[in-house]
Amino acid sequence: MTRKEAMTTYVIADITVTNPDGYAPYRPLAAKSIADFGGRYLARGGAVEPVEGGWHPGRIVIIEFPSMEIARRWYASPDYQAALKIRMANSTGRVIFTEGAPSA
Repeated sequence: MTRKEAMTTYVIADITVTNPDGYAPYRPLAAKSIADFGGRYLARGGAVEPVEGGWHPGRIVIIEFPSMEIARRWYASPDYQAALKIRMANSTGRVIFTEGAPSA
């Protein structure tokens, strides 16, 4: 694979909602911004079963984007930044971007 080929990128978030009522407006705003950049949810707050390492996440969200560049543009977009202010005021969390495995 050459450097110019885009690799699928995943946004992985571990979120603990501290104010559910305040957090509620974030969901539709984030979902629209993700769709606008060609992203899609792979996991969104479902059951989590820790099996190794002592990690006990609150709410796991995994979002797939076509490339790292698109994920970065989504995160920096005005629409997501507006949603992010809501999330930051009503939750705590950690977020990473990671590229997927290359095609075989």
